Amino acid sequence: MKSKFLLSCLVAAVAVQANAAEVIVSGDIATSVTWTANNTYNLQGQVFVLAGATITIEPGTVIASSAGGSLAVCRGARIDCEGTASNPIIFTSKTDYDTWTSANPRGVWRASCNEWGNLTIMGRGFVGKYGNGAPSTNTAAPSATNYALMEGLTPAGGSDERTRYGGGDDQDDSGSLRYTSFRYGGLVVGLTNELNGLSLGALGQQTQIDHVEIMNNVDDGIEIWAGKVDLRYFSIWNIGDDSFDVDHGWRGRGQFGLIVQGYSKNAASGSGVCDSIIEIDGAAKSDAQPVSTVSLYNMTLIGQPLSGKRAIKFRDGARLQVNNSIIMDVGEAVVRNDNTDGEATDGQTGYGHNGTLTFNACWTTDFNVYSTVNPFTSNPTPAEAYTSQDGGKLSQITDTVFFNNVNSAAYTTANSVGVFAAGNNNVIATASPIASITRGPTQVLTGVAIQPVIGLDPRAANDAVSSVTAPPPNGFYLPVSYRGAFGPNENWMCGWTAASQYGYSIAPPGGCQEPCPTDLDADRVTSASDATILLGSWGVAGAADFNFSGAVDAADLTTLLGAWGSCD
Repeated sequence: MKSKFLLSCLVAAVAVQANAAEVIVSGDIATSVTWTANNTYNLQGQVFVLAGATITIEPGTVIASSAGGSLAVCRGARIDCEGTASNPIIFTSKTDYDTWTSANPRGVWRASCNEWGNLTIMGRGFVGKYGNGAPSTNTAAPSATNYALMEGLTPAGGSDERTRYGGGDDQDDSGSLRYTSFRYGGLVVGLTNELNGLSLGALGQQTQIDHVEIMNNVDDGIEIWAGKVDLRYFSIWNIGDDSFDVDHGWRGRGQFGLIVQGYSKNAASGSGVCDSIIEIDGAAKSDAQPVSTVSLYNMTLIGQPLSGKRAIKFRDGARLQVNNSIIMDVGEAVVRNDNTDGEATDGQTGYGHNGTLTFNACWTTDFNVYSTVNPFTSNPTPAEAYTSQDGGKLSQITDTVFFNNVNSAAYTTANSVGVFAAGNNNVIATASPIASITRGPTQVLTGVAIQPVIGLDPRAANDAVSSVTAPPPNGFYLPVSYRGAFGPNENWMCGWTAASQYGYSIAPPGGCQEPCPTDLDADRVTSASDATILLGSWGVAGAADFNFSGAVDAADLTTLLGAWGSCD
């Protein structure tokens, strides 16, 4: 029934498209504005939402932009961009939009990118950027006056603050982004200066991001610089550089992330053919603070088995936990120590610089051991600044299934830092941890052999069906009991994503439906007792606002306990 409902929504969308008026958008947005689903919006050049203004985008709205068109939300501005599972918001190119027909309501996949710019959101969180390439006023120790200039955006001059991110408010609120798909984007301004699929600069923890997708981008998929924003339910496919990139001291959390490597166009790795699945840089320079300190749960990372690059690449003092996840089909190493990013203009210095931890030490040092090199002191204290990790070591991979990573050096670095020590509960599997994957014929692109994923049922299977541990009950994570981004009976990409609409993400046998709540008390039904575990045992102050309404209330119970029909 819900599959038919989603199909009818797509057909209706085509009818809306035929009658939609195109609204040309250029220049700065200085006063609050609402974009509605009965129009399409075409961004012309850099469009900035200025401080004090809010841009609200209704469910079902399409932003189909010309080449070079981009939207940037400045510090002190807001974006409220909330689609739904049956009525997502889509950012794409005019070129793509013109291919939509009644037979293919959202078009078909094309080997293309760089057809428009991107969405950039900038906030006032702390930034770890000091030395070469940073403003001369920045300090190595955290300061509310430190800032950086957003990659891919061009300021009008030295005093132009529209492209700046950073400050001293880790709880800053830049708005919300939900059920939103970004397609065929990116913009190359110059070497190492590109727009990513979604760029997030120093966003505070009050900003809400969930159910976002990047499909095809010339540079990175999602790139996060600094701040403390959290993410849930994100999908990244066919990226021309790194799929998920972290810089300048992001101290956030993520849960339920799918990354599928491939290519966006026939161009060199870094501009069309995939690079690393995750690249995480610490700070610039590496003895500055904040340093990237991240916790990710329930990730499904799918690489390229023939000539793919790394699964996770570490640089410049970065710390990363990956737990309860799947890492499969990686063509090189699952863990690589790059030490620095090699960009002299940033003054990068690598692990161990000026008394900071070495790469290996990050894997043996407890999460709550804080560096005394250029530290936070008060407002916030180190413990208040670094809240993304709840236990374990600063860097770790635990309770994760590894599968079909067949390069002779795939596990060399992972073994050297103890990834497969018994207490980490990691498994090198002999059976696929997902329900199914179908790859197209091998294509050799700029010397790299790529087998594109053309069919994926990402639901947990075999060793991924159950985990040894659950994510910590800290008010953010859903304490699910499987490994990877999808339970054995759910596919949260169904219907609203390009991957689903292009036929690449396969619906479960029951059709497209919202994921069912998890049976947390092992009584084989989802009931009020599960809600008690999720919403009661933490206390109201620590409970999770699952529907991002701003309050923990009965609507959260509805989200958890099955307004979608029977889940028992």
